[in-house]
Amino acid sequence: MRILSIETSCDDTGIAILEVKGGEKNPTFKVLAEGISSQIKIHAPYGGVFPALAKREHIKNLPILLEKVLKKAKIRPLRPTGTSPSKGQEKIDIDIIAVTYGPGLEPALWTGIVFAKELSKKWDVPLLPVNHMEGHILSVFGKNSGSFKMPKIEFPILSLLVSGGHTELVLAKDWMKYKTIGETVDDAVGEAFDKVARMMGLPYPGGPEISRLAEKSRKHPLPTSPLANGEELKLPRPMMYTKNYDFSFSGLKTAVLYLIRDLQKEHPDKLQFVGMKEAIACEFEDAVVDVLTHKTLKAIKEHKVKTIVVGGGVSANKRLKKILTQKIKAENPKIKVLFPGKKLSMDNAVMIALVGYFRRNKAKKTGFDKIKAVGGLSL
Repeated sequence: MRILSIETSCDDTGIAILEVKGGEKNPTFKVLAEGISSQIKIHAPYGGVFPALAKREHIKNLPILLEKVLKKAKIRPLRPTGTSPSKGQEKIDIDIIAVTYGPGLEPALWTGIVFAKELSKKWDVPLLPVNHMEGHILSVFGKNSGSFKMPKIEFPILSLLVSGGHTELVLAKDWMKYKTIGETVDDAVGEAFDKVARMMGLPYPGGPEISRLAEKSRKHPLPTSPLANGEELKLPRPMMYTKNYDFSFSGLKTAVLYLIRDLQKEHPDKLQFVGMKEAIACEFEDAVVDVLTHKTLKAIKEHKVKTIVVGGGVSANKRLKKILTQKIKAENPKIKVLFPGKKLSMDNAVMIALVGYFRRNKAKKTGFDKIKAVGGLSL
């Protein structure tokens, strides 16, 4: 079986082709081709993703990326003998087309959906809409090149999904059966990283920049408090001890805003003092990691979790990976903790193809009109 997948939920255009062999209980996956086109440089001047620009770039990139991926996979569409170009349909060695239909930016999602529908009709191949967040859950099992198999996994599985648009704790007691037990009530964690970075005059995307400065601060901390009263630089850990598993990062973001304001009242250029940005970045990152780790550990105990999956762009954060893994292993070394590779932590089409394989029985050749972009889609 060969699956072609398309991902356009935000600002990355992704297309992949996976070949699957073996039975459902022990499938072997091979990435025949995978391509991604980033729009970071285009959106950087705005400090975030500008939907209209993202849509325009997806429309431009999709046909170019498809041609490259098909060429790399050595797959060529063929027209049946004796048919005219205007009436005949092309045939291709693809069994399913999987496309992200949500959640995400609806203008961006629509570009992938329309493109997938056209290919599905042209090639007479079943089309399957895929939930982007389910892709992030399965991303920990994949690779962006070569062959791989699904490892043996014990249930229940708890997924911590952390990205620019989402912060969720999702419980699964069996494959493809999810229950969201906690989510952000305001800003997503990746969004908070970007907004705090913008306050500090750091380039977009903000997460990697804050992490870089935070690590620098840990290696070379300020000898004394940067605050005029000599108090420790300490930011709040919002909703850390609430009874539920929900998150809030808006208050933490505002606390950084007030901290910067107060520092600049003391001295207009105090944010530029040696080690100042590093100290703020370090405390902010620690606050985020503390909250995510505490809530996750609490859910592990209550639901007797045996496997932890961390997915989404923020799963690439080294501090989160280190602290979360250390604390989980300290409490129960038998729990398996899974993070995706760096490339698969970002939006990609390989994870969409993986979902496509396990959801393949729902693929259809008709009813294209029923597949619509759903920006606020949930698991």
